[in-house]
This record gives sequence, C-alpha cells and structure tokens, in this order.
Amino acid sequence: MKLTELKEEFSFFKGNYLILIISWILMDFAGELPGTYYSDYVIQLGGSPTILGLITLVSMLALASVQFPGGYLADKYGRRWLVSTLTFGVALSYIFYASALSWHFILIGATIQNLCLLYQPALNAMMADSLPPEKRGMGFSILNLIMSVSTTPAPAVALLLVATYGSEMGMRIAYTIVTILFLAAATVRLKLKKSMKDVEKLNLKEALHSYPKALKEGINVWKVVPRSTLFLFFSMLIVRSSFAMTSALFLVYAFYELKIGGTPNPALYASEADPALQLARIKWGYVMIALFICMIILSLPTGKLIDKVGRKIPLIMSGFVIIPAVMLFVYGNYSTLFIVMILIGFAQLLGFSAYQTLFADLVPQAQRGKVTGSMNFFTYIFMAIGGIMGGLLYDNVSPQLPFLLMPILIVPSIFLIVFHVHEPEPKEREA
Repeated sequence: MKLTELKEEFSFFKGNYLILIISWILMDFAGELPGTYYSDYVIQLGGSPTILGLITLVSMLALASVQFPGGYLADKYGRRWLVSTLTFGVALSYIFYASALSWHFILIGATIQNLCLLYQPALNAMMADSLPPEKRGMGFSILNLIMSVSTTPAPAVALLLVATYGSEMGMRIAYTIVTILFLAAATVRLKLKKSMKDVEKLNLKEALHSYPKALKEGINVWKVVPRSTLFLFFSMLIVRSSFAMTSALFLVYAFYELKIGGTPNPALYASEADPALQLARIKWGYVMIALFICMIILSLPTGKLIDKVGRKIPLIMSGFVIIPAVMLFVYGNYSTLFIVMILIGFAQLLGFSAYQTLFADLVPQAQRGKVTGSMNFFTYIFMAIGGIMGGLLYDNVSPQLPFLLMPILIVPSIFLIVFHVHEPEPKEREA
C-alpha cells in the first residue's frame, strides 16, 4: 500500500478520536492490571461467588441510574464537559480498592465509580460522532486493537506483582497504579473538543432537575429511531446479561472446580499459603496473556471483515462462537482454557465492534446520547440481575449452571439479529 493510500485509510486518526484513543490506552492497561485477579482479591477479602454477584448487582444498578440523565445531558449540553470532568471521579474511586480492609470497601468503590460513569453515554456518542460512516468498522476495531495492545502487558505485570508481593499486596499495588494512570487519562481528556455545534450552556440547577425529563425522552426516543435499533438492543441485552452471570466466576471456577493448580486446601480457603492456589494464580496469568495477544492479532482483520461483509454476519458469528467455547470451559481443563479464552475473546471482539458499528449506522447523531443512555439503563438493570443470579446459582445450586445457561440464552439473541435487524445500505448509514 502506498503512503498516500495509507494516509487516506487512516485519515480519521485525529482530533477527539486520537485523544480518546490515548486516554483509553492508559485506562485500559490500568483496568486490566487488577482485573486479572479481581475475583480472587474479593474472595481473599472475605467474599464469595454470591458477594461477587452482589457487587455486580449494586454497581450495575448505580450505573443504570445515571444512564438517562447521562444521555439527556450529552445531547443537551454536549459531550465534552461530562467526559473530561467525571473521569477524575472514576480515578479517585479506585482508592477504595487499593485500601480495602474487606469486600465492603470494594462495594463502595464500585458504586462511586459507576455513578461517575454518568459520562458513559456522552463518551459513546462522542466516539460515534468522531468517525465517518465508511470508516466506523475500522475505527472501532482499531480502538479494540489499541486497547488490546495496551492491555497485553497487564496480565504479565499483574502476575509479576502477585508472584513477587503476594496476591493481596500485589493487588493493592495494582490498584494504586490504576489510580495514577486514570488521573493521567482524565488530564488528557481535558483536551477534548466539542463534537456538537448546537448545544445549550450548562445550567447546573436545571441539570440536577433533569431526571424526569431525561427518563421521558429516553423512552420516547425509541419512537423516532429505526425499528431495527430496538431489536439490536434486545439481542445485546440478552448477551450482556448472560455474560454478567459468569464474568466474575471464570477465575473462581478455574481455581476451585477445574483445579488448575491442584486441589485447594479447605483449611486455607483463598489463602496465599495454599500452594495449589498460588500455582493456579500463576497459570491463570498465562491464560490471560494468551487471550490479549490473540485479540491483538484478530483486531484489524475483524474491522476489515465488518466493513467488507457488513455488520450482521459478524454479530451472528460471535454468538455461534460463544456456544462451544462455554461448553469446552465447563468440561475442560487447564490446557483447554487457552482455547476457551481465545474463542470468548474473539467472540467479544467481533460482537462488540459489529454492534458499535451497526448502532452508529442506525441512530442519528442528535439522538445518540439519549438512545445510548436508554439502552445502557435497561442493559445494566439486566446485568445487575444476571450478576446476582450467577452468584446465587453458583453457591446454592451448581457451579456449572450459570455457565450452561449462557449457550441457551445466546440462541434467541442470534434469532433476533437474523430475522429482525435490518442492516442499512452504505448510502443509508447515518452520519
């Protein structure tokens, strides 16, 4: 490819898109650093699968509560001020994680963090605003690629911290690093420019009293967007709630059911003194490193695929990949974990990029904030329910059941995409 063609291919790599990419590099590496052993950390602080589900429940409800005002404020007053200001709040919430004396501190930190994500609809809308329609598949996939590149060292660094300082102190150091890097990302986001021309001047009093109107507009917005958007939302609602049931439990299942480090000693439950668990932590770090390396390799081909064959086919493919991956995880072993996590990572990459691209194609710019807020509100409600259900089912019925429900739920999600989502032609895509 010639230099001029290369410049044309990546001509969108500027302005707000570039600033968001830089901030995401810092934040995604930081987020994945303790994310490698998050579930193990909560259990060491006195938690359990049910407690993991409870934290998911409360944090997702907090996140849901700010979606309607977040979307309303993003469309009324613009995206920039929300994103650049509240990223600082998210950064400071990680102090609770770093200094946690029990799992209750994690719950408090997660709640504060998710309330500050009031800016999330504005962030999603700004990302869509910053990409031309014909480059959206590539743009979102490059975002996923860069985030994958930045996060690839994270499991290795987490593994090093845990192996060197012990699992609990290693995680405290990790969360301290997260706080610092999120503050750096928040500072970078202060350079964002306005992405909308016709916005009102911020009135704080009106903003605080906007919830009823935001709720009403968040519901009514579905009357003016293409009907396919609603079915796309239903499909993603099923997928994300099923992942919420199990996302915090993969590590727990691998440690205590697959016993990838050997059989844990019940007398040393979740302890650093248990050699089986310490070996499991090391092996889990290797699995996470393989996952992120795979996502780097697949990101650009995924974007090309989405822009070439359309959005629906990749969405459908992602669902079909999840089904065998989950079954292989439940009845697998340490060796099959590498295959499972790579398949699940690929499915998430494919589905996430295709979903974001199709959403941007379907929804007009002026409505993206409200639609995003509305979609996120209901999604997080269902994710909250999924999270607590997963923990309760794991502890009280069967550790396998939350995972086995995933393939069952994926099937109707695929059918909704196949039969009810219309993909617009290139000339019909919203700017």
